[in-house]
Amino acid sequence: MSQQELYVGLDVSLETTSICVVDREGATVWRGTCPTDAAQMADAIRLRAPNAVRVGLETGQMSNWLTLSLQRRGLPVICLDARHAKAALKMQINKTDANDAWGLAQVVRTGWFREVAVKSMDAHKLRMLLVARSQLVVQRQALANTIRGLMKTFGLVVPRGCKGVFAARVREAGEGNDALMAIIEPLLAAWQSHREQIAVFDRQIAARAKADSVAHRLMTVPGVGVIVALAYAAVIDDPVRFKHSSSVGAYLGLTPRRYQSGDIDVTGHISRCGDGLLRAYLFEAATVILQRYSRASDLKEWGLTLAKRIGMRRAKVAVARKLAVIMHRMWMDQTEFQSGERLAA
Repeated sequence: MSQQELYVGLDVSLETTSICVVDREGATVWRGTCPTDAAQMADAIRLRAPNAVRVGLETGQMSNWLTLSLQRRGLPVICLDARHAKAALKMQINKTDANDAWGLAQVVRTGWFREVAVKSMDAHKLRMLLVARSQLVVQRQALANTIRGLMKTFGLVVPRGCKGVFAARVREAGEGNDALMAIIEPLLAAWQSHREQIAVFDRQIAARAKADSVAHRLMTVPGVGVIVALAYAAVIDDPVRFKHSSSVGAYLGLTPRRYQSGDIDVTGHISRCGDGLLRAYLFEAATVILQRYSRASDLKEWGLTLAKRIGMRRAKVAVARKLAVIMHRMWMDQTEFQSGERLAA
């Protein structure tokens, strides 16, 4: 057994992981389960598959941590695109954890898979910080909208303005209506708490950007601030893994889908694959460039020309994709943005 080429499939769940070992011919060598713990999983794999050629698991919430932990223990672990794995696993009549582990072992044995790049834990920590801030911003806005809606029921309209004076304007509008303010005050306290915690995140993000040379370089692009630059750095992580800068647009879901079969050839909307938060940030940056940025640049000129032909919204998506490509090339070449530089066709 020790001389065989063995392949291992891992079907991971929160508490236990199903393990299947197959040989180069696809015959099952061993099946079993163990707790979802990197050390115990590594021991089980070394015992049952000492000459493992590949160990495969699907993308999921725990896949990044497990992949990095098992790789540090010297195992040849790869992370498989769940969409590719699903296409193979759905051919099975019975879906069980053991059968899924067997199917994943067969997938890594045959090589019919797409390996997913596993980002560093530092990149995940940065993205987690940005996601946490984004969630608080959404909740803060939802609270503000709820307060405005409740006050409109009583015919009271809170004037729009700077976020810092929102609470004062609400209290001013509701002055004299004690019953209403008894409902509004707890919501205002929650809104204020969210605002304070967002400020805490903002200070952490600013400190991170101040010490990050990549973020400084990316922030030379019009419309790209601290949040966009750090979000881009967290999602891309290692720019070398993209052979061509143009691939970044597709990776972030900013390129159109295409369905072609025989006489049918349909180009659809953008795929929306990849990180949705970064895609939204790039769209906001494109909006700034096209509608708020006063200085002339070839990027803005290209976007406005495109907007006359296909509409402003689609032009913003195109500029967002162009931004993703330009930022990758700047990162690779270690250069800053040149507003007068001519864009490639």
